[in-house]
Amino acid sequence: MFDSDKDSQVVETWQRFVQGLLGVLALIGAGVLAHYYAPPETASLEQQVHQLSQQVAEMERQGAFSPAAVDDARESVGYIYGIYRVSGDPGSAPIHARVAGTGFIVGPGLIATNRHVAEPWYGDREAAAAIRHGATPILEKLEAYFPGSPIPVVLHPVVLAQHGDLAVLQIEPTAFTEKLKALPLASGPPRVGEPISVLAYPMGVTGMVAKSPAAVYERLSSRQDDAGTAGELAALSLIRPSATFGHIGDVSGDKLIYDAPTARGGSGGPVLNTRGEVVGINSAYLDGFSGGTLGIAAYDLIPLVEKAKRPAIIESATSR
Repeated sequence: MFDSDKDSQVVETWQRFVQGLLGVLALIGAGVLAHYYAPPETASLEQQVHQLSQQVAEMERQGAFSPAAVDDARESVGYIYGIYRVSGDPGSAPIHARVAGTGFIVGPGLIATNRHVAEPWYGDREAAAAIRHGATPILEKLEAYFPGSPIPVVLHPVVLAQHGDLAVLQIEPTAFTEKLKALPLASGPPRVGEPISVLAYPMGVTGMVAKSPAAVYERLSSRQDDAGTAGELAALSLIRPSATFGHIGDVSGDKLIYDAPTARGGSGGPVLNTRGEVVGINSAYLDGFSGGTLGIAAYDLIPLVEKAKRPAIIESATSR
């Protein structure tokens, strides 16, 4: 009987020991699970969500254009039309020609474009030869048509780049032009591979007539009067730049190479990044090479715009 009591005590002691051991192991296991599987603190989770949201937003900005942003920028891009002559050289026939291009608002009453649009004889070998022999270049007309305006505005060259194909012109103020917004200029060059968009008027009035409604196209397609055709398109609210898209293929100094297509009449158009900043000014294209559209970095334009904003410069332009 005593042996039976002793055996019972041993069993109870052993059971208590096992139960205690299992309790300790359970606590250890719970701690391990809490360490590896417990959800992070609320503040930490919110921080992670915020960081991911920023990364997604940045990826969207870098990889895609906002249709609304591109459409808004179009309102500040005008079609430029001009007539000029170079005459007075007794050894050659007078030159009388038209020019078509694109420009965009860069400040109150100011529009930027290429110098060869603002001063059409710039870079023209025939005109340069005539000028060397005593001929005088005269700009007879230079106007800009903007989306939404039924009438053109007169332009006056204000600042011309001395060693580059850039120019800033003044717009004769109207109630309409005072509402036009300036497009922001990027202070640095774009990166190779960066998405871009070019807003311009490729092929001038020919391009705008081609994309007009069928009835308008039938009526205007055979016209030879660019100024008259532009006036009719403006009256019908059909002055609108085209947007083409591509990527920066190379950056060489202040020269940009990209594959957004363009054509004659696209000179002076803004090259936009996905943030809506102007990174370049469209200036030329290479025939036969789809990736050979050329532009000038927008940071070259910044000092010209600052100079054009000086009161003395503007007063001189309006007195011409």
